Amino acid sequence: MAMVPANRRCSGLDCENEAGSLQCPTCLKMGTDSFFCSQDCFKRSWNSHKAVHKAKSNFLTNLFPPNVVSEPDPVTGHYNPFPKYSFTGPLRPVYPLSPRRTVPASIPHPDYAIDGIPRSEQKFVGRHKITILDAKEQEAMRKVCRLAREVLDAAAREVKPGTTTDYIDEVVHRACLERDSYPSPLNYVNFPKSVCTSINETICHGIPDQRPLVDGDIINIDVTLFHEGFHGDINETYYVGDKARANPEAVRVVETARECLDNAISLVKPEMLFREPGSVIEKHAKSRNCSVVKSYCGHGVNQLFHTLPNIPHYGRNKAVGTAKPGMCFTIEPMINLGTHRDITWPDDWTSVTTDGSLSAQFEHTLLVTEDGVEVLTARLPDSPGGPVPMPMVNGEKSDEDNQSAQH
Repeated sequence: MAMVPANRRCSGLDCENEAGSLQCPTCLKMGTDSFFCSQDCFKRSWNSHKAVHKAKSNFLTNLFPPNVVSEPDPVTGHYNPFPKYSFTGPLRPVYPLSPRRTVPASIPHPDYAIDGIPRSEQKFVGRHKITILDAKEQEAMRKVCRLAREVLDAAAREVKPGTTTDYIDEVVHRACLERDSYPSPLNYVNFPKSVCTSINETICHGIPDQRPLVDGDIINIDVTLFHEGFHGDINETYYVGDKARANPEAVRVVETARECLDNAISLVKPEMLFREPGSVIEKHAKSRNCSVVKSYCGHGVNQLFHTLPNIPHYGRNKAVGTAKPGMCFTIEPMINLGTHRDITWPDDWTSVTTDGSLSAQFEHTLLVTEDGVEVLTARLPDSPGGPVPMPMVNGEKSDEDNQSAQH
């Protein structure tokens, strides 16, 4: 039995009790001390406590890189850091990653900027204690979300064959600084870059690297800004080159994801149940013979990057709560051509489909109003991208598209 030092405080959120002998088993394996006063306290704190595991895991990965990496290309110096990993699709990471980009001290930083731990998100709040923004706070959210849209659009204009995702990261980082904003993903739970770039079979959280985009790719760019104390979150999936726009499978998954988000937003108003969008999303996805990822959900966003409420994207979920005027949250369905199941690469971030099928995602930050919803990250008249019609196959549209037109 492990000894417990006298007067050791419980690691539970907002818990003032002395700790007992109960330890987190994951922390124990990682050599980290974390003691709790009771099993109930441990369970109550789990959602925030597990962020410590990811921060510690990423730190150890950086401190002790894998022993086996592919031989660097003699011309470019590029290499695959996980050559023995069984990838589910054709996409491969292309390292080395560029050095971490810096943010001037004159720009306000979120609390996790230094050590990667979002302590403000770990403060325990009750299940139903969802932040209601006042008029001044709502205006702050409008501002940061407008800036986030501008930054996403700047990144999207660089989407073309030959552009590396690392360059897109550079564009996003520079655009954030030009707007006196901190790129929210940077060092969030030790994420190494300023934007997530998710290509083809990547569902989300792709790390920008040295891989150039190829004609026929699809890419999701996920941008979040921290400006004057508030976060604005948005993402879209884009076609790379004419081959992607002419690929019926790529268009099917991308346009289905776009329509799923639009259909879900149409539900948002006061008293909407948080479990409702998932049913609408899954119904439409299935009508296009696509699946919905269940491992990730929409989330509250305001002074915190991720907070309550949680908005699942699949049907028959058990989300609790209803929308109220002044609440701000994202809806961001991830839609796959094949299985809904996901797996994460050894980098601890890149989530991909287990069958290597294509995946697409769209996200908006939404403000619940007195009589409906305001899309704070709405597209501008000159925003790149936008809907693409289904390409013709042997002179006809695909069966899936014909079926969906009847709904």
